[in-house]
Amino acid sequence: MLTWMTHTVTLIPGDGIGPEVTAAVTDVIAAAGVGIDWDRQDAGLVPFANTGDAMPDALLESIRRTRVALKGPVTTPIGEGFTSVNVRLRKALDLYANLRPVRNLPGVAGRFENVDLVIVRENTEDLYAGLERVVVEGVVESLKIITAAASCRIAEFAFDYARRHGRRRVTAFHKANIMKLGDGLFLDSVRKVATAWPDIAYDERIVDAACMRLVMQPETFDVLVMPNLYGDIVSDLCAGLVGGLGVVPGANLGKDIAVFEAVHGSAPDIAGRNTANPTALLLSAAMMLDHLHETGAADRIRRALDTVLRDGTVRTRDLGGSSSTTEFAAAITRALS
Repeated sequence: MLTWMTHTVTLIPGDGIGPEVTAAVTDVIAAAGVGIDWDRQDAGLVPFANTGDAMPDALLESIRRTRVALKGPVTTPIGEGFTSVNVRLRKALDLYANLRPVRNLPGVAGRFENVDLVIVRENTEDLYAGLERVVVEGVVESLKIITAAASCRIAEFAFDYARRHGRRRVTAFHKANIMKLGDGLFLDSVRKVATAWPDIAYDERIVDAACMRLVMQPETFDVLVMPNLYGDIVSDLCAGLVGGLGVVPGANLGKDIAVFEAVHGSAPDIAGRNTANPTALLLSAAMMLDHLHETGAADRIRRALDTVLRDGTVRTRDLGGSSSTTEFAAAITRALS
């Protein structure tokens, strides 16, 4: 039965395996009884081939109108072609916080047990500001931008998230021992914010030493907050602890706009084969439902996914099975009932 409210959400299928996993996820959401009016918008290779722009104005207009989007993976060419759609979306919509919860899923092989941590990544500056120039031939300068305003904003987000979700500690990752001004400013900003949240423990770790501990004792971490580049690297590292990018959700959040997306790539080598794992996008969609105050449906989807994974009868190839994308989604739909 549908809920009494119908939500309008921008749907970005993406390219590669994007349309396949997106179709599977929207089917599960419908089966969970959530009424959503999807405003489908293209991004990536298809609009780039047709118009020369991988992120059409209509896409931005849609997200600004609906304020919520579910996004499948989009190809980013390496070293040539168009600029990353993900980066352009974050800049255009001021999606300043990247949120990636990482936890063990039942029946999914990971290197560790009891992993349950959350990565909060500043999304708008650092080296990802894209400010580069050729100084002389053979020498390129890339500018690392850190501001107190952005650093305080992401720290506020991390502590607020920790309190609202019953988390016990926030840890800042940095390299202020070397980049004393840039990372030093980030660290000073987080320290100032931390004083306003006395109920949440706070500590700091140098990023390289923290990465070593992550691959030795990941269960000792809780909420991690860090600048853009470290966040990009550490979030993928942590996904590897629990089975890979195919089982980890993600969200890019601004003041009043939220884009929920799978964090894995578009996997063009298996596109169209109906073999892709929709788990990452499904968990991202569950986060979206929480955002839409459809928490009951979100929890039912997570429990249904856990049931299917724990049973192990229906699994996609990356999880050691032979089931198709649609068969996996159908099993989750059955588990919902």
